[in-house]
Amino acid sequence: NVYVEDRTVDVHIRRLRKAISMHGHDRLVQTVRGVGYRFSHR
Repeated sequence: NVYVEDRTVDVHIRRLRKAISMHGHDRLVQTVRGVGYRFSHR
């Protein structure tokens, strides 16, 4: 049994953004309001 909070995905996305921004890819993960997130190659 695993308890998952509502903000778990948001926390992981924030950590991912922080990690990739150190390499100049800060726009790789985009937020799509009302849907979620998407990865962009640009």
